[in-house]
Amino acid sequence: MREFDELVDIMRRLRSPGGCPWDREQHHNSLKRYLLEEVYEVVEALDEGDLDKLCGELGDVMLQVVFHAQLAQEEGLFDIATVLGRVNEKLRRRHPHVFGDVRVHNAEEVLDNWEQIKRSEGEHEDRTSILDGVPKALPALMRAEKLQRRAAKVGFDWPEMSGAWNKFEEELGELEQAEAEGDPDRVMGELGDVLFALVNVARFLRVDPEEALRRAISRFEQRFRSIESEAERSGRSLSKMTLDEMDALWEAAKQNSAQGKT
Repeated sequence: MREFDELVDIMRRLRSPGGCPWDREQHHNSLKRYLLEEVYEVVEALDEGDLDKLCGELGDVMLQVVFHAQLAQEEGLFDIATVLGRVNEKLRRRHPHVFGDVRVHNAEEVLDNWEQIKRSEGEHEDRTSILDGVPKALPALMRAEKLQRRAAKVGFDWPEMSGAWNKFEEELGELEQAEAEGDPDRVMGELGDVLFALVNVARFLRVDPEEALRRAISRFEQRFRSIESEAERSGRSLSKMTLDEMDALWEAAKQNSAQGKT
């Protein structure tokens, strides 16, 4: 594709001796933060339903991929063609129901086949645990859910959802006890256990805990900004309002949100 080839050429020129000083100073580690930022901006565009913004953000992610490939090419390791070749080969290999004669009946069977093929691939021979391969850099809730799913695949799981609920309540009780005893280190540990147990509940409910929390944060932002707007409209400062007054504005914002007014 002409536009993709042009992007690769632009990146090569930016990294050349007569190119951009900033781009020439970058290396794989220095670019990590930018890759993460761009991915999160893609997610934000999706949450906002802004497809024009999504188009631009996907381009920024692609730029990061091309940037890393250019660095690797300069190091004599691989180039963008190698990256594309590997992902093409992987997609064909892991979709035998499309590119081969394997038959599947639903998406769950597709995922089961994917995991079996993935485990059989030579690139993962160094993995000694079923938990290996879950990136440590993932957001904590997302990583917890993925680790729990891995363990559940070999039977390390509650047989029914009631087990997950009981464990959550047990951990919540231990957190309350730790708080009552005034032990900061134990409070930290028990709070972590509560969150981990709640992720298990979310898994049984078939709810993505990371997405659920992100939506809750978004609702909080919208409603709190509404409180700020109402306070400004009445000529008052939030710091001078009572908690009851702010709570009344919160409930009003909540009702407006439920009615689609905000």
